[in-house]
Amino acid sequence: MLIQSHIKVLKLFYAVLFITAINTGGYSQQITKQPGLKDYYANYFPIGVAVSPQALKSPEQANLIIKHFNSITPENAMKMGPIHPVEDRFYWNDADMIVSFAQSNGLKIRGHALCWHEQTPSWLFIGVDGKQVSKTVLLQRLKTHIDSVVGRYKGKVYAWDVVNEAIDDDSTKFLRNSLWYQICGEDFIVKAFEYAHAADPNAVLFYNDYNTERSEKRERVYQLLKKLLAKKVPVHAVGLQAHWSVFEPSQKELSATIEKFASLGIRMQITELDVSVYPWEKQNRALRPGESDVFTDDMADKQARQYKMIFDQFRQYKNVITGVTFWNISDRHTWLDNYPVKGRKNYPLLFDTQLQPKKAFWEVVNFK
Repeated sequence: MLIQSHIKVLKLFYAVLFITAINTGGYSQQITKQPGLKDYYANYFPIGVAVSPQALKSPEQANLIIKHFNSITPENAMKMGPIHPVEDRFYWNDADMIVSFAQSNGLKIRGHALCWHEQTPSWLFIGVDGKQVSKTVLLQRLKTHIDSVVGRYKGKVYAWDVVNEAIDDDSTKFLRNSLWYQICGEDFIVKAFEYAHAADPNAVLFYNDYNTERSEKRERVYQLLKKLLAKKVPVHAVGLQAHWSVFEPSQKELSATIEKFASLGIRMQITELDVSVYPWEKQNRALRPGESDVFTDDMADKQARQYKMIFDQFRQYKNVITGVTFWNISDRHTWLDNYPVKGRKNYPLLFDTQLQPKKAFWEVVNFK
């Protein structure tokens, strides 16, 4: 009887202790002592994440970033349209906020992106007469933009995605028929790298593109880089965007891609990683009758297996890969929501809508 009384007292004591810990924050402090994603990969490569100023204003998201990541990329704040909307005005607030957050918390900063065919303001291509500008004028405007942006963050941003997605989606073509290409030909790529290197000689300069794991796209990106390197253009690295899915790439495709670009002798990073639970699509469309956007157990299992394979490969090539960046923080908000299917939610990341680790997270960190 006496023993039973002692047991009841002990149970009551631990119950009170548990409740007190929760109320005082002691329990959450124990939870935060668990390693972050970046800690599991401390001996491999930095783990980054694309962020918005809005996310940094959320204490719970900011804390998650600090705990799990040691590198950040502005998702949109440094792109041409947001940061340089009109010729004589730069909008620095959002980019400055992200850089300040990174510096205050000891995070590395990747800049994204200096030259792209999307989110590019129309003023760059149009003269005062309303007509398309000459090559000379466009390149001068590009130089002014790069000098201003790279110069402002010199010594703070360690790497830049200089040219983004210049290769066409059509396998029968080489470079994308953007206004950059129509006006300047291939020279816009060369000049963008030269301008960025002059603005910050210490920054690591990337060519960044998607679908590089597909053999035909991989070959065209490879040929572009090979040509630029032969011309002594200051391209230091290739960024594999890695907008993948539970259906692709295969281990063989991923391994072939990493080895192909490693043969160029330049650095490599995974710059925009997410794993969609849906097959790859690019054309916008509406949600079809009967389509569901519920995150099922089957999706979770497939995603966990795919993430495990991907990070198994990344670790195998740790001497080649110098960084891995996720494109968005959690499933709470991702660029794949409503894209390309309007009204469809996606679940491509390691943390769920409540910012909790998913099954895929544990497959990524539980390795020997």
